[in-house]
Amino acid sequence: MSLAVIKFSSEDCGICHKMAFYDQKVAEELGLQFIDVKMQDTATYRKYRKILLTQYPDKSEMGWPTYIICDSPEGEFQIIGEVKGGHPKGEFRSRLQAVLNPTANEN
Repeated sequence: MSLAVIKFSSEDCGICHKMAFYDQKVAEELGLQFIDVKMQDTATYRKYRKILLTQYPDKSEMGWPTYIICDSPEGEFQIIGEVKGGHPKGEFRSRLQAVLNPTANEN
């Protein structure tokens, strides 16, 4: 299993920029590959667009930024979960962990 966090963001988004100070570090600390997809980077966006459109067919429910946690993003991907919007570092870590270990938070 090769889990990755794919960050869909915009260069014009202040919250996306703020999250960039720690989102990749947090994802990598949790053992996840980190893929940064800026909507303005058409080549990278095209590569991962299918994953985004599987989760958000018309993009209307997306948050800024949207982090999609998925298995095998380069091939037959499977979406595990997501984290939407901006969060403080600790909360972002907790939300990612909740996607990775959904039963751990049911106690």
